[in-house]
Amino acid sequence: MTEEPNDPKCVFCRIAQGELESERVLEQDDVLAFRDLNPQAPSHILVIPRRHIPAVAKLQEGDGEVAGRLLLAAREVAEAEGLEEGGYRLVVNQGRDGGQTVDHLHLHVLGGRPMRWPPG
Repeated sequence: MTEEPNDPKCVFCRIAQGELESERVLEQDDVLAFRDLNPQAPSHILVIPRRHIPAVAKLQEGDGEVAGRLLLAAREVAEAEGLEEGGYRLVVNQGRDGGQTVDHLHLHVLGGRPMRWPPG
């Protein structure tokens, strides 16, 4: 497990620590979910680990538990948003070419409208 300290320059670390405001929809010991400031769907929620992990590519063998908690939190958020019947999309961007704009692992929960394919 990576024991990286929270990055004082990371916007998501600052949100997790309560230094920046967010519309929180789920709070757990190791995971936080909040509404995206630039929503791409009627429901667009970001799910993050409270601990700073820069990206999927930086996950290590011992990080499986927190990765699993992110998925479980995403499911809980989708249920709370009423998205389970119509469906929803989970997105994880990796690196600049993959669309990652914040260097803190996060999962997008998008729903409330039909999603198109291909997504890019």
